[in-house]
Amino acid sequence: MVRHRPLEQAVGLALLGLTLGAQADTGGSVYELGTVSVTASSFETEELGELGELGGDQVASVVTLEEMARYNRTDVGDALDLLSGVTLSNNSRNEKTVYVRGFDVRQVPLFIDGIPVYVPYDGYIDFNRFTTADLSAVQVAKGFSSVAYGTNALGGAINLITRKPQEALEGDVTLGLADGHERSAKVNVGSNQGAWYVQAGVSWLDSDHFRLSSDFDATPTENGGARDNSYRRDEKVSLKVGLTPNATDEYALSYYRQNGEKGQPPSTNPDFARYWQWPYWDSEGLYFISRTALGDQEAIRFRLYQTEYDNEVRSYTDDTYGTLKTSGRGSVGPAGRSRYDDRIRGGSIELESRRFDRHHLRLIAQLKQDQHKADDTFETTEHFEDTLITWSAEDNIALAEGLILSLGVAYSELEADKVDKASDPVPKPDGQSATNAQAGLFWDLEGVGRLYATVAGKTRFPTLKDRYSLRLGTAVPNPDLEAERSINYELGYKGEPWPGARAEAAVFLSDVTDLIQRVDDVEGDKYQMQNVGEVRITGLELGLTAPVGRHWELGGNLTLLDRENRSDPDTRLTGVPERKLTAHALFRPTDRWEAVLSLQYEDERWESQTERLDGFVTADVKLGYEAVSNLVIEAGLTNLADADYELADGFPNPGRMWFVNTRYRF
Repeated sequence: MVRHRPLEQAVGLALLGLTLGAQADTGGSVYELGTVSVTASSFETEELGELGELGGDQVASVVTLEEMARYNRTDVGDALDLLSGVTLSNNSRNEKTVYVRGFDVRQVPLFIDGIPVYVPYDGYIDFNRFTTADLSAVQVAKGFSSVAYGTNALGGAINLITRKPQEALEGDVTLGLADGHERSAKVNVGSNQGAWYVQAGVSWLDSDHFRLSSDFDATPTENGGARDNSYRRDEKVSLKVGLTPNATDEYALSYYRQNGEKGQPPSTNPDFARYWQWPYWDSEGLYFISRTALGDQEAIRFRLYQTEYDNEVRSYTDDTYGTLKTSGRGSVGPAGRSRYDDRIRGGSIELESRRFDRHHLRLIAQLKQDQHKADDTFETTEHFEDTLITWSAEDNIALAEGLILSLGVAYSELEADKVDKASDPVPKPDGQSATNAQAGLFWDLEGVGRLYATVAGKTRFPTLKDRYSLRLGTAVPNPDLEAERSINYELGYKGEPWPGARAEAAVFLSDVTDLIQRVDDVEGDKYQMQNVGEVRITGLELGLTAPVGRHWELGGNLTLLDRENRSDPDTRLTGVPERKLTAHALFRPTDRWEAVLSLQYEDERWESQTERLDGFVTADVKLGYEAVSNLVIEAGLTNLADADYELADGFPNPGRMWFVNTRYRF
């Protein structure tokens, strides 16, 4: 079990380090074509304000480039953890996963510039693999989200927005060192020549291990200190070329390539230890986004994309990682190796119109194909393909000055195109469909802020793994598995209660039906995934940030969450704490120095029906100094109090770790 450090002890240690912090980096610009918003402004090119279209439809819906740099959030998961309503966890593969108001990443999918990004087979993604090196911002929609995201946004959506240059030459270079022999470098360069622009980025990270807390108690599968098999290497290149022939039109072609390699630390519980390594975890994407004005009243947008995911996992007999494990618990296949070759192809056409007075209408048609191929014996052992088609409409109606009614409707059809499994053949299921509708009222009052009320019906179709997987011989496939459904309600406020302050609050409720859950003893001791779950999620989010005097800024946010298993009250809902609290203190004694302290508290969480993980408090501190114009040197500590804690049983998080970065902007 994880040790619980009292809140007072961690706060006291953190306050002693308040003289440390960070110098923020605000370089780069928001890529407007990559945004997805419900209450967006006109399709005509406009100057983006401080956040422009990223002002956020809802509470805690944006993480800016400045915030990612200030709090040293180098991967997307840690960046999202800054927001209320978002919590992190680990899955059984020790991959970083994200929950948004209790919904997991299969129910709150990930996008890059509005392009879907996930492993088609199971819908999951390892947020450790996605760095923030080339991002300008991250958008999060909760419950109520634009129909432009398509089907499967059961609890919302996460959108990573890449950069777009504004100057003839701009960019940044960052070099970093950190505990665990970690080395990192990233370079972003862009040029905007008026009629065209180009943006390029390269990032590299190599880490031998991370360090466990000094309070960690050794087990037969982990002796403490440097975490066993916790190495990682990640490389990424990205390139965007855009044409802007006039004030209203834009055409952009983007490419990225990620190459990853990682070890999977074994569970500290010997009964569940897996000795796995991933020699490659690669992703490659090519996508085209455009916007063309059709006269003064209409515009048309296109999105076309193809994304490839290739990865291999190898299972070994023990911690020497010398002999492949070909059978029994922890084996991934008869050869001790499993390779995935997955693809996503698709596109969308979107017509915007302001022809009707007080209406901003959008009509959208989308097509997406998921393909999964697995290789466990040096030949293809399974091949699945799906096609998803969605037709949707969204209309923002200006009822009065500052008062917008947003209406949306979507109809989707899922068709199983190919179901080919070498062992234990699975019948091809019939197609299925879903219709969803939503409405939101947004009222922007001068001197008050935004008040809003939303209700949204959403659907998530089952993944390929949900329907067809044997779960290493422990499960019975269910090809006729149907979609999960939710109705999400929210009341919210965000505004400036006094000059310089930013406040927000939201109460929300989600009723989820036909939730896909495990049902045991279906055939002997085997289980099956079935639509048996009914869950109600209620919660509260609060946030406040305000200047204090000339040199200080204080802020924080609170999340309260309650999940009720209404179909089976005796079965616990796992993975998410009921309470999360973050706080920060920012100190700028001069223009060249900046210090920041951040604290985070998370309540206990159930890991399984019998295992509960303790709550914890962490504190991070960072000091930044602008040595010369645009050259920043920063150093800091994460987990200052060296707390020993877990987000998943058997997978302790890093203890106290140091880092040093040097960043130059031009």
